[in-house]
Amino acid sequence: MAPWTARMRFAEIGDTREWSEPSARRSGGIAVHPEDIELEAWRRKAALGIDEWRMREYVTGVPVPDRIDHYCQQIEFAAQALMRLSPIPSDFRNDVYWPRCW
Repeated sequence: MAPWTARMRFAEIGDTREWSEPSARRSGGIAVHPEDIELEAWRRKAALGIDEWRMREYVTGVPVPDRIDHYCQQIEFAAQALMRLSPIPSDFRNDVYWPRCW
């Protein structure tokens, strides 16, 4: 045995890929997935009535009001930004992370 191996120390690293897949233990017991964020964005747009606005645009040709369209884009941008976070915050449904509706 080489003399330098007697001084060598090894540390066992857990069998996880925490840099890309945060463990449930670290995020407070609940793993948050990008699909959860998409559902929250869809819920916020549905509460705004975006489907009715788009149907009205399709039927009558009157475009969706700019304020509604702009707000939907802001929701989509916020959702994309949240999905890029690592780890995704477990309180992602909080209004702090989403655009304000006036």
